[in-house]
Parts: sequence; structure tokens; C-alpha cells
Amino acid sequence: MELVTERTVDGFRRELLRREYSHGTAESYVRSIRAFARWSGGAVDRGLVLTWKARLTAQYAPATVNAMLAGLNRFFDFAGRPECRVKVLRLQRRSFREAERELDRGEYRALVRTARTLGRERLALVMETICATGIRVGEVPYITVEAACRGRTDVALKGKVRTIFLPDRLCRRLLQYARKQKITSGEIFLTGGGKRLSRTQIWAEMKRLCRAAGVAAGKVFPHNLRHLFARTFYRACQDVVKLADILGHSSIETTRIYLLTTGTEHLRQLERLGLLC
Repeated sequence: MELVTERTVDGFRRELLRREYSHGTAESYVRSIRAFARWSGGAVDRGLVLTWKARLTAQYAPATVNAMLAGLNRFFDFAGRPECRVKVLRLQRRSFREAERELDRGEYRALVRTARTLGRERLALVMETICATGIRVGEVPYITVEAACRGRTDVALKGKVRTIFLPDRLCRRLLQYARKQKITSGEIFLTGGGKRLSRTQIWAEMKRLCRAAGVAAGKVFPHNLRHLFARTFYRACQDVVKLADILGHSSIETTRIYLLTTGTEHLRQLERLGLLC
């Protein structure tokens, strides 16, 4: 019997959501399963999974490989085939991140300005909302008219509830935009047809800005706005525990990843040590 079918994949997705995995994580796992099934032609055994792991390792960054393997391993547990599980790659702790992947404040402002110049006010405001609050792109639906009126919103995600505060200036912009769109209650960021704005649509719209804004496409994706918020907040207050609470991290080690400096900054710090005679 074929293991990866629409029925088993849909059942797996429902089980993840029942266990309160986020919709984003569930969809990511499903994409990994389908990618493997397309490559293997539907066949499943541990030898094939190991070969696929080797191919992924040759093509993608280790973190990406591990994310794909995590989805596949969980699916094998769900489908009653734990013998097909494989080990993820061991990752060495990194001390800095690549400059070509880091979005800086000037590039962020260029993206927002370009969006407004092109008449993409909704996109400009979505980017400002993510970057000014540190929310995940999947938490954008929690930005409602009511939240903008209160200056705060309660986010329930990944089995946790946390309060997100909205700066006054952002609230004024959100309410002004809502009035212009004739939105009197509920979610502010909607499509032209009144449906929820998806993370995929936000990602795609940001990518389309790159050339006009003069920002490298590799730096432009919603999660990088969250990283920019984290670095900026930490430089202002130097409190990693408070930052972890704001970002909704259970572990400060996760927050530490957001605070990695670029290799260029790392080198400048070494130069300032003055340890060469």
C-alpha cells in the first residue's frame, strides 16, 4: 500500500493541528513529505530516505535540511513506519551570521518607502507592523481594529499566549488605514476580496519590491523584519530575557540566534582588541 497519499497527508496535517502545531509548521512538514514522495516516486524505505538526506545536504543549508527531515520523521511516526526515521545533521553553534542575509535599517526603510511610492500601502504597513512589534508573519491576523484601539493584542500560538504592545504611532496608522478600507472591526490586513492575507502572499509581495527598492532578494522575507526588531531592541535595552518574552521564545538560546552579528561586525570587534604587536 502506498504510504504517502492525499488521505494520509491530510490526516497527518490534522493531527499536527490537533497537537497545536502552528499552521506554518504543519504546512512546512507537508511540503517536505510531498517533496520526498515526488523524488522517490512514492516508494518508501530507510535506504531511500538516507539517499534523499545526502542529496538535500549537497543542495541546501544544514538548517533547511534538518527542517525537512523533521517533517519526514514525524510523518513516519504518524504512519507507523518509525524504522524509516533518519538522524538530523549536527549543527555547530555559529558565532555570526552572513552579511548577505542580514537586512539593515536602511534597507528596511527603502522597502517601506518603495511600497508606498508604488501605492502598496497595505504591504508597507504590514512590514512596519512586523518590524515595529517583532511579531511572526503568522501572527499578523491578530492585528485587529480592536487591538489598534487598545494598543495591544493577545497572541495565542504554539501553545502559548503572550501580549504584544503596539506603539501609538503604529496604532494611528493602522486605524487610519482601516477607516480608509472601511474596516470597522476584526482583522485589518485583508485581501481585496475580504479574505485573510496569507504569509505566502506577504512573502511574494515583499519579493516583488526588491528590484525597485535596490535591496538584494536574499535579504527580503518577513522573518528578517523580526530579526531586525530583535537586534534593534537588544541594542536599546541590552536585556535578552525581556526580548525573549517579547518574541515568545521559551529558550534564551533561540533568542541568541537572533542577535548574531555579521562576520564584518565580528571582524571589527577583533580589530579593536589591539592584540597585535
